[in-house]
Amino acid sequence: MELHILEHSLKVASIEKEGIQICTHGLIKLAFLASKTRCKFFSLTETPEDYTIIVDEEGFKVELPQSEHISVADATWLALNVVSGGGNASNSQPIGVTKIAKSVIAPLADHNISVFMLSTYQTDYILVRERDLPLVMHSLSSEFTLLRVVNGEAVAAHPLGVANGLVKPKLVPRPIIHPLSSPSNMFCVTSLDPDTLPSVATLLMDVMFYSGGSKEGGATGEDSTHIRFFSFSLIEGYISLVMDDQTAQRLAGFANNVLFTSASGELWKMVRIGGQPLGFDECGIVAQISEPLATADIPAYYISTFKFDHALVPEENIQSVIGALRTSSTAH
Repeated sequence: MELHILEHSLKVASIEKEGIQICTHGLIKLAFLASKTRCKFFSLTETPEDYTIIVDEEGFKVELPQSEHISVADATWLALNVVSGGGNASNSQPIGVTKIAKSVIAPLADHNISVFMLSTYQTDYILVRERDLPLVMHSLSSEFTLLRVVNGEAVAAHPLGVANGLVKPKLVPRPIIHPLSSPSNMFCVTSLDPDTLPSVATLLMDVMFYSGGSKEGGATGEDSTHIRFFSFSLIEGYISLVMDDQTAQRLAGFANNVLFTSASGELWKMVRIGGQPLGFDECGIVAQISEPLATADIPAYYISTFKFDHALVPEENIQSVIGALRTSSTAH
């Protein structure tokens, strides 16, 4: 298999709910008027706490204002993408975070490399700090053909110098140490043809920016375990959407047949990781979750945000998932 190191230099930032209005113009441009920008990698995820954005430096510098309501992670990030059978991310079969748990996620955790995950409808992106790239390449070179994307073309990636005295990683158990919760929502992971985006743009804007939610802490009605979660990604021309099934029904009612669906019309349940904000320096969180799921052969999408992590698993597997993760959390 090939591991592509994409050419985008990325920023990860949090926008407070009360500050979203000052950013809305730029975010709408990045999401719905991409041809008017130079941005090629954009993702926006709303959680009950905030909005997390992942955006390349072109989009970040030009489209987003400086504000006390925006917190930026102190690093430039690079996106890695596993591709099976050659080709690029968009036309290859999705790998799934559990499929790369043992070949990518675990070795990076063993080498104490922190990752930030973004699963999309099309593929999975593993974000690593740019400064960690030499060690990333060293960690994965035995398992993958490493290629760097330059001007849209994948070329051989030359090994970068790794500090002398590199110690072989210690392979230690990774019990789950953070609290887990499972909201009551069911979620859809879907996409749409960019040409149809204008037909649903007004509804998507309403869902993303104008539906409220900053005051109710994510709860709707009497169900305190129902959370606000919506993710929109536009990466190299491909759109990915993660939304609860009620929002998907709104979109489907607004514009019939605009959303792609899997053959099974599958719904997903969420496992939310973290009681307190996780930060960016702790290593192994994604591995703690994805390795037990891989062992149990349960597919999963994984979306990291500025404060918490989120795994999406097939609805029918949620009890198996909770059981597998609880077993892992008690293993020492």
